[in-house]
This record gives sequence, structure tokens and C-alpha cells, in this order.
Amino acid sequence: MVNKANLDFSPPLHYNLNMKITQELRASIVVFLVALPLCLGIALASQAPLAAGVIAGVIGGILVGLMSGSEISVSGPAAGLTVIVAGAIAQLGSFETFCLAVTLAGLVQILFGVLRAGELGQFFPSPVIKGMLAAIGLILIMKQAPMMMGWKEGAPHQGVAIIGLVSLAILLGWEKFLQPRYAVARVIPGALIAVLAGVILQIALRGSAYALDSSYLVALPYDGSWTGFWSTLHLPSWEGIASPIVWKTAVTLAIVASLETLLSLDAADRMDPLKRVSNKNRELFAQGAGNLTAGLVGGLPVTAVIVRTSANVSAGGTQRSSAIFHGFWLLLCAMFIPTVLNLIPLATLATVLVLVGYKLCKPAVFQEMAKLGQLSLMIFVSTIIAILLTDLLIGIFIGMALSLSFTFNKFRRNVLTVQRKPGETIILFAYHVTFLHKAALQKILSVIPADEVVIVQTNPRFDVHHDIHDLLNDYTSKAAHRNIQVRLVKA
Repeated sequence: MVNKANLDFSPPLHYNLNMKITQELRASIVVFLVALPLCLGIALASQAPLAAGVIAGVIGGILVGLMSGSEISVSGPAAGLTVIVAGAIAQLGSFETFCLAVTLAGLVQILFGVLRAGELGQFFPSPVIKGMLAAIGLILIMKQAPMMMGWKEGAPHQGVAIIGLVSLAILLGWEKFLQPRYAVARVIPGALIAVLAGVILQIALRGSAYALDSSYLVALPYDGSWTGFWSTLHLPSWEGIASPIVWKTAVTLAIVASLETLLSLDAADRMDPLKRVSNKNRELFAQGAGNLTAGLVGGLPVTAVIVRTSANVSAGGTQRSSAIFHGFWLLLCAMFIPTVLNLIPLATLATVLVLVGYKLCKPAVFQEMAKLGQLSLMIFVSTIIAILLTDLLIGIFIGMALSLSFTFNKFRRNVLTVQRKPGETIILFAYHVTFLHKAALQKILSVIPADEVVIVQTNPRFDVHHDIHDLLNDYTSKAAHRNIQVRLVKA
């Protein structure tokens, strides 16, 4: 008799475990290579210390990765928050006061998680969310395009412009032509190639008329030692704890960061090869813990981010360990090789963000909204304009108000159906009739001519609010003076 155990050709457990660790480590390196230029670039766009972007990447990778409600999501500083951060730092007057706002935002997000607010993102209409992201994209382009060209005092810096344009060509060529054709190009991020090319170009331009001075390069303020890294951390200024502006900034950060996290989490679940469902409430708690820590040590606010998550999945990451490892690579890189990072031209980082901004507001996004109908397109465009003219939070509220207004209006129209015949008007209550339909019903009744028969047809399955009954009773008593007969009929 054949021993079935001898026919088990599956690899031993330790082999599978080693393969799994190797796969997660490989994915973490890819995510690290994607994250590094983004961490620096987002800090640049936020007009914050560049080290703050790296610190946020470290916290998003290690701390949020350990606590996350998703196995594949990767967190870090987000392009979607640059508008808020840059404006808040200028308004609050110091980065240390802004760190206080980040700390408070973390506490608000922890509260969101405790209150199980993970499903609230479903109540924000997609035209408002897409409008918010498109507005951020436009602002990124407007802010970073001049830096990509080294624009100062009415003219571009020719050396910077060369590096910026070469970086743009590399990014577009890598994404449009090389990645669709070659597997190796899909593993190596185009941003890394652009950064390497930018470093080589700026070194090659030294000594020429196109040379870049230090103001056009990354400048991490430490010497490549453990003590040097920690000595440069910014601590929050607690003097602003009673400031309304600080609290407004904190609430804005908490809301927008939570929305961006929930959107990224939905996208991550769709990409997950193992089809797992993320715990959104746990994720909000984790993001809150991350932002609380980031504020305390001088980092930018963090969210779950789709670009790094996509890189993680594409590289084969299936467990949170890849996100955690990428945080350690960022920490080691920032602590021990800052002199290498300080060779990177700011123009290359600005170019990366210009391309990120374009993806957020490209024409295809407008076309997608147009396909959803004129109403969706109008809410989408109105949200963009409101954000550009005011600020992010006010713009979102305006978009939400428009969306709710149009929804209520449509709700009123669809519930009350009017059929007109000679000498007769039939008003059909097609669903539950609430106080929201009172104005619409009043408008219908106000135009009924004298000597008419009005038939109000209801259905026992649907409720009719007492305000509607009061309106009909009042109308009936007054209609007799115009020889209008009102009949209530149950379908």
C-alpha cells in the first residue's frame, strides 16, 4: 500500500515562510522607492521642513502599519493635504503651532474610530469628493509648475528648467511607454529614475552657467547620525491650545484626512488579491494615533495613500509587514545618508507633484462626471470653484449643500406626480410624503384654476406626514370659495 504522506509534494512550512518574508521585503523596498521622493516632494509643496515629510512617512509606515485595519494599505504624507498644510502654516505663523493642530487632529480621528464613524465616508457624494481632489490637483499644478522651472523674478532658471523638463519627460515616458511593455519598468518606480537623473544632471551642470546653488536642492538639516536626526525634531507649541484657528485647522485636517483614508481603503480592498475587507473604524483609530504621534515629533499629517498602496500590491505585498518595513527603510535612509538626499534637485520633486496633480484633475475626470449627468457635473465643478475661491473645508461644505439641495428637490418632484385632465387635476402620492414635500405640494395647489376637481390619491402602504394633512385640510376649506372640490382617494 502506498503511503499517502510520501505523495505530499507541498514545500515545508519554513520554506513557505521564508518565501513570504522575502516577498514582503521586496515589496517594501519598492514602496520605499516610491515613497521617498513623495515624502520630500509633499513637504516641499506644503512649505514645511523637508524632514517633516520623511518623519510622516516613517510614522505612517511603522506605527500606522502596526495598527492598521488593512493588510495592504500604506500610509504617509498625502498630496491631498498639501493645500491645507501650506495655508495653515502661513496662517498659524509657525510650524510648531501647526504641529499642535496635527496633534489635535489625531485626537479627533481617534474619537472618530471610537465612535465607529468609518462608514461616514459613504455619505459624501462622489462629485464632491472628486471635486475636492480635482481642486487639489489644480492647486498642486499652479504651485509646483513655477518651481519645476525655477521661476524667480519673472524668468526661469535655465538649469532648473532643464532638470524639470527632463524629469517630466522621464516620468511620462516611463509611465506611458516603458511600463506597459516591460515588467522591470513596472517594478522600478519612474519617480526614482527621475530623481537619479536629476541628481546626475545637477552634478553635471556644476561649474557651468546653468549650475544650481543650494537653494534649488534638498536640504535636510542633520549630519547623518542618530543624534543629529533626533535633535532636529520640531515639538508642538502648546501656547496655541485655546486658539480657534488651531482647532479649525485640526478639525479640517481630521475630516479631510479621514475622507482620503476611507477612499484609499475602498480602493485597497478592490485591489487586494485575497479579497479581504478592511476594518474602517480600526483604520481611523490607527490614523489618529499616527497623526497624534506625527504632531508630537514634528511630522506632516498622514493618511492612507493610494499611490503607495498600489505599488505595494503590484510588488506582491499581501501583509502589513511590507508597509512596516518600508517605514524602517525611510528612517534608516533619512538618518544615515542625508548628504545623498541633499543632492536631489527640488525641481525633480516639483515635477513629480505636477504629475500627481494632473492625475487628480485630468480631463478624463471631467468626462467621467459628465457621463453621470449634468447635475453631477455641476456639483463637481461648483465644488472645485468653491475650493479655489475659499478654502478646502468651506468648498466641501458648499458642494455638500448643493448636493443635498438638488437631492431634496429631486425627491420632492419624484414623490408628487400630477396628471391634468379637462376640469380635473389628479395628485398622486407615489411614496412616503414628508414635510420636505410641503413646499412642492403648495406650489401645485396654488396654480389649480377655479371650478376644478382635485383628486388626491394616496396609498395605504406609504406614510403621509401630518403637515401634509394640515395643508390639505386648510386648502380644502379655502377652495370651496373658488368652487374647487377636493377628494381624497386611497389607491
